[in-house]
Amino acid sequence: MLTVVVTALASLLWLAIMFIPLERAFPAREGQRFLRAGFVTDLAFFFGQHLAFGAIAVHLLTLGTSPLDMTHLAGGLLEAYRGVPFWLQIIIALMLGDLAAYWGHRLQHRVEFLWRFHSIHHSNTEIDWLAAHREHPLDGLYTQFWVNLPAILLGFDLQAALGLVAFRSLWAIFIHSNVRLPLGPLHYLVGSPALHHWHHALDRDTGNYANLAPWLDLLFGTYHCPDHEPEAMGVGEPMPESYLGLLLHPFLPRAARAMAHEERLAATDEIEKASVAKPGALSENLSQPAARGAAGQ
Repeated sequence: MLTVVVTALASLLWLAIMFIPLERAFPAREGQRFLRAGFVTDLAFFFGQHLAFGAIAVHLLTLGTSPLDMTHLAGGLLEAYRGVPFWLQIIIALMLGDLAAYWGHRLQHRVEFLWRFHSIHHSNTEIDWLAAHREHPLDGLYTQFWVNLPAILLGFDLQAALGLVAFRSLWAIFIHSNVRLPLGPLHYLVGSPALHHWHHALDRDTGNYANLAPWLDLLFGTYHCPDHEPEAMGVGEPMPESYLGLLLHPFLPRAARAMAHEERLAATDEIEKASVAKPGALSENLSQPAARGAAGQ
């Protein structure tokens, strides 16, 4: 367990060293605080993935994909695929994985049951490299299944496929980062933060469902990339703010989710009223000592 914790801390440090200077040098949204809204919750999701849910997902993927064998259905095609250079095999597996993930991602935004889990990832109102880790475990398992299914069907063992997972994970962190880079024509070939930030706009049907290959969005009519950042991000529905609340949120009935939201709003209003009342009371006390004495009676 200690080794897992140390590995998670090392990963966090490595990612911070990589992305924080990049965000400072090329900010997409200037003035966004490092300790932005949701930062602590996203940190909890990071450690949840690294300490528990990541290993569980790998185990479930192993169980779910080990029975899959395409040899008897497409033996000749698989032989031809395995006959090309290994670097080309990787490119083909990545392209097919992105195609599968594209349609899986579109379903997450269209099918209400899937959106219930995927909305957790979209609940951030400010995003950066750490926000990529805000993902419900079941939503992450769904995504990893579609992303890795083509590679596994093509004959990659899961350990080899995990190398592709690591690459995709790093790319996912990059496209969430608070970075804007001038990519020119490459904008149409490789995914970028500018594209994915618009995917996180309030309208859940904005588009940009491909992570690596925006040409898929161009091909299927879902490409959307204005020359500025979206005015607002998040989801147009009540969402909890805590780690545990977000994990439980998809399982609550709609009425219970609405009630929990109303309770949070009421608590927030009470806190705001108290914070406003205190300075006002202090000012009144300083300027009207007589009134203070009368009130005290």
